[in-house]
Amino acid sequence: MMLSILLLLLPALSPSSAWIPVEDWESGNVTASVGESGQCVCHVYLPDTTFPADRVQHMQEVTSDLILEVEIQMNKLVSYEGKLKVYLKDLADLTFRVAMLESDPGDYIRLDFELLRIELREFEALVTQLKDSLNSSSPMFDSLYTEIRNMTLIVNQLETYDKSNLEVIRIEFAKLQKKLEECQKEQDFIKPDIGNCNHTGIMSVSKPMVVQLNAHLNPGYQYGGWGKDSKPVRGYESMYFYGAYTSPSGVYDFYLYSNYEKLILRSHFKQHDLPNGWYGTGNNYIVHGNAIYYQKNSPFSMAKLNLTSSKYDYRVIAAASQRFSYSYSGYQNLDFAADENGLWVMYASEESKGKIVLAKIDEKSFGIEEEQNTGVYKQLAGNAFMACGVMYATRSVDVNTEEIYYAFDTKTKEEKHLNIRFQKFQDSYSNLDYNPIDQKLYMYNNGYYVSYNVKFNRD
Repeated sequence: MMLSILLLLLPALSPSSAWIPVEDWESGNVTASVGESGQCVCHVYLPDTTFPADRVQHMQEVTSDLILEVEIQMNKLVSYEGKLKVYLKDLADLTFRVAMLESDPGDYIRLDFELLRIELREFEALVTQLKDSLNSSSPMFDSLYTEIRNMTLIVNQLETYDKSNLEVIRIEFAKLQKKLEECQKEQDFIKPDIGNCNHTGIMSVSKPMVVQLNAHLNPGYQYGGWGKDSKPVRGYESMYFYGAYTSPSGVYDFYLYSNYEKLILRSHFKQHDLPNGWYGTGNNYIVHGNAIYYQKNSPFSMAKLNLTSSKYDYRVIAAASQRFSYSYSGYQNLDFAADENGLWVMYASEESKGKIVLAKIDEKSFGIEEEQNTGVYKQLAGNAFMACGVMYATRSVDVNTEEIYYAFDTKTKEEKHLNIRFQKFQDSYSNLDYNPIDQKLYMYNNGYYVSYNVKFNRD
């Protein structure tokens, strides 16, 4: 009996199996029964006693990967936290910029709306990236999304307002309205008596009226001039002219505007491009009697352009020297001026040793009627102009102040040293002329149209 039991057990055992102690034979691992032929049959269930090393190794690898992934995600959180701080600051800056656009568009005349939209899209992409990385639906993200959308709407609205430069025009008209209000306040101070020279000379000059930046919308065009015809023909009493360049060595075109509003809107009705051979230099030109008088480059001479017929003419002034110019700008050898008595040209010569010579121009023959020597050195003067037969010379006091310091009366030949100071908009200027039609000084000040009211001493 014992032998048959052993024979039945042996096939169930493997080399790695261990024998079951006798005391465990009645346990759940050992069962006994009687077979069909009366033999005793025992069933033994041996446990798997082999150590699962492969599973432990797999578990260790998974654990290591999890730790590494956690470290990576933690580093990402730290990185995103830094980026979030930076971009939140940028977002605050952008919010401030958009707020400025709403409150004062004048500071952003040339708006780059597309750049603003690109920046907003970048912020939105960052918020999305952070939200996905953190797997969060925090209200902070919803708030950021809402703010970005609102800012995008504001930018789009501002762009529609700026179509066809309407925003620029609105700003310029607001400036104009302010200047007109200031002008009205000065009426008690300035009451011009047009055409009346019964006075003893200039007593004071008003504060500058800064009209606007030049028609090129570029302060780099700092050499030029603007103003009105000092002896307008019928139908052109309201006409303005403008010409400006990036260098004092070239004068090659002029723009004409039918009235002040067209000048403000930069809408010229005619442009005169000087043909080859008629280019000019310097920028002390004026419009007088529907003709532009300017300094011709070659040959060095005074030139005249009739604005109606587009006919050109020139005259050489033999004594005029190209060696002497005003202190603010080069090439200003011939300076044209007009007043209640007619048309003038000022220059310096070798004979006058650099002092200004004042010459009256015969408008019909386009020749010189008379010449008078003054006592002011041209290179020490900032500019000069004529008013009621008196030549006035200016010079700089400081970056904000100009001074009329010299006067020469062509009638009495009397010289005076003056101290009439007035405010400058910017440090230097390239053109200053008096217009007898409205008794104003017109200055081209570093690319800006500037004018002054002049008060004469009538006591």
